[in-house]
Amino acid sequence: MNQESTPLKSQELKTFLDDTFDTMDKVLEEQNPELRQYEIGTVQFVGRDIARVSGLPHIRAEELVRFSGNYMGLVFNIDPKEIGVILMDPSENIQVGTEVQRTKRVLDVPVGEGLLGRVVDPLGRPLDGLGEVNTAMRLPVERPAPAVMDRAPVTVPLQTGIKVIDALIPVGRGQRELILGDRMTGKTAIAVDTIINQKETGIISIYCATGKKSADVAKVIAELRDHGVMKSCIVVVATGEDTPGLQYIAPYAATSMGEYFVEQGRDVLIVYDDLTSHARAYREVSLLLRRPPGREAFPGDIFYIHSRLLERSTHMRPELGGGSLTSLPITETEAQDMSSYIPTNLISITDGQIYLSPVLFSKGILPAVDVGKSVSRVGGKTQLPAYRSVAGDLRLSYSQFEELESFSRFGTRLDDATRRTLERGWRVREILKQGQFKPLRASEQIASLLSVTAGALDLVPTEKIREVEERLLETVNEQLPELCTRIEEGKKMDMADHNSILNKIKPTIAPFEELEEANANN
Repeated sequence: MNQESTPLKSQELKTFLDDTFDTMDKVLEEQNPELRQYEIGTVQFVGRDIARVSGLPHIRAEELVRFSGNYMGLVFNIDPKEIGVILMDPSENIQVGTEVQRTKRVLDVPVGEGLLGRVVDPLGRPLDGLGEVNTAMRLPVERPAPAVMDRAPVTVPLQTGIKVIDALIPVGRGQRELILGDRMTGKTAIAVDTIINQKETGIISIYCATGKKSADVAKVIAELRDHGVMKSCIVVVATGEDTPGLQYIAPYAATSMGEYFVEQGRDVLIVYDDLTSHARAYREVSLLLRRPPGREAFPGDIFYIHSRLLERSTHMRPELGGGSLTSLPITETEAQDMSSYIPTNLISITDGQIYLSPVLFSKGILPAVDVGKSVSRVGGKTQLPAYRSVAGDLRLSYSQFEELESFSRFGTRLDDATRRTLERGWRVREILKQGQFKPLRASEQIASLLSVTAGALDLVPTEKIREVEERLLETVNEQLPELCTRIEEGKKMDMADHNSILNKIKPTIAPFEELEEANANN
């Protein structure tokens, strides 16, 4: 009786087929040396940043090819009579008839400690004028995501240093948290502040700029250097002036660079800025190579290119090193439309989103995070216990305040309880405001939030809230260092701890309360 063979796992099958094809190629070349000439193809057509090539019968998908002059390309389409190639270098130097040679390897990038502090392009070539990048390893740009059984739950917080995020929309190590909003609402600012806040945490940060202006990228690099975090960062740059091919592979290359550190058991934060430009670059090369468009003129597999990228974010099991890759993809909305194609795709792939409102931005409420439209589907489980005791109901009460505020604008007469709710809400809003490049430690955030939720700031004029906050943070840091350490170590807070903070900040608040009472009497 014939027994059915055990099916091979996908990775085993891929390895088996690769080995088989390699063996067949070697045997054919040994028996028929003249077959070697067929490994040289010819360019039949050159378009803007793409080429069509004939004469490479053994070519494989996503293989790297080399044009005369050492220009590189990536095999994208394999048709019966020709192959479509995405060019990694400008197409002006390639002409019809140019020879094309197989490299028999997939696209890969250098990885390792030598990349830290460097600015490179998606192929690992230096852009910072500091010489060659010294690394001992290379990894493929396209790598499979970790298996489900290799992953551990997201249990450790990744502090952004931003009050409204850490308190209301927390992020955990290994999570994928989307940042979205209209143009010029502060998306990149939140990502850069998060990177700056990792200065003392030992987390490796990777900033991947895709399709952005060179001036904007230079500004981000300067900010990272000014705040002393560049030595633990890698910046991968494919600007809008680069070929769509480079822009397309940039996020995958940056992820491979980060995965090297994850495999060493380290924690990595990666920012994709932004995936809207990445989608446009992919659409451009796809349509140039005659791939059929789908909804809103994007190829049908646009969802797949982002899902296979973001699925590589993970928290590994302790026996596999326990490293994590946390991703903050950024995408752009138009006219506050979160339901358009690319934002909807990314919302469905990620574990939550931070939505930045242009309305809040125009009112000077910065960061312009719309709490009602933002959510974290994982981070609440990783949040430090002290946040839950201080800001557990803050999200709900703040959303109710915003609804009440919009209703009160109709000029309706308000009762005392409603007025008190509005007064408290306005002070919460002031406390949640935060300037750029001013990340706060967890203990400082807890002290600020406790002061407003416990009503300690109810008699302080709204315009004085920021000044009062600065003073009370100084007081808490100077007089309660042990409590601050316990909060940051993840210890729970009890009522005695709450009272300790409130008692220490009362003398700081008293002069402002007296000023408010004097103004009210006058």
